[in-house]
Amino acid sequence: ETFEMLIRLAENYTSTLFCNVYRNMAAEATVHVQEFFTDVGLFLFGTDVSTEEFVNRFFDTLFPVVYNHVINPGQTDISLEYAECLRAARRGIRPFGNVPKKAIGQMGRALLPSRTFLQALNLGIEVINTTDHLHFSKDCSRALLRMQYCPHCQGLTLSKPCMGYCLNIIRGCLADIAEVDLHWQGYVQSLEELSRAMSGAYDIEHVLLNFHSLVSDALVQARINGPELSEQVSKICGPPVRKRKESPGCSFDQNKDNQGLKMFSRDNEGKLANRRKEFISHLRLYRAFYGGLADQLCGNELAAADGLPCWNGEDVV
Repeated sequence: ETFEMLIRLAENYTSTLFCNVYRNMAAEATVHVQEFFTDVGLFLFGTDVSTEEFVNRFFDTLFPVVYNHVINPGQTDISLEYAECLRAARRGIRPFGNVPKKAIGQMGRALLPSRTFLQALNLGIEVINTTDHLHFSKDCSRALLRMQYCPHCQGLTLSKPCMGYCLNIIRGCLADIAEVDLHWQGYVQSLEELSRAMSGAYDIEHVLLNFHSLVSDALVQARINGPELSEQVSKICGPPVRKRKESPGCSFDQNKDNQGLKMFSRDNEGKLANRRKEFISHLRLYRAFYGGLADQLCGNELAAADGLPCWNGEDVV
């Protein structure tokens, strides 16, 4: 949910840029902004899409809009066919300079660790759910019965098993689970390393919430190089073919989602990083969970405390 909120906030910032600074093309641009952040979400939550491809697609689709409103504005809109030519020519013309390449690098470095982190969390949940429903062998069931209830047959209802006896029985019953321990410890360590890789300049919060700045840089470059870009476009696509102008305007509702986004505002950009650190510190406490499960069970509830009379499987000692 925190990742989803982060994506919505980043989309909000980028759409607001168009509404505030490039209002005449905001209606068209915000559609492409929405598509871009939909792709970000799809990648983050496990769909097989390429970061390089969807970043390039965003700048490809943005170029005809920028050309029509910033580079070569006219009384009428460019035709769909002309827009298609511009889309196809964008990567060769490079109207946005190095910004798309920079965005590809940032998105790849920021999104992949977060995607892996989410997949790893799902794996952890799967392991916990699987090991939550154990089927004990007949030998284990018999041993548990003897440990817990045989003293009752002799009227010893208050006697608990001795610690050593309890550990032998429970460890035997949990032998299969103990095999998970080494892998679980490796899993926790990997999550810690992955969490560290998600911080710094390529932190997903930093990259997504500053994407609008990259878009702004791209638009400034296109405006500065306008005459030169018009010349290049004319060589490739010919003179602009125009159609009746659609009514411009800002279709993005800046008040929509405001209640939800207030919880995740600029003032609280470290929210995801803080939650991640908190989660890892909690998880660290359970690094040896599977290996120490028998000790926890016997020590916390099953076995008698040191120095008290206890049942050893045959008698009270």
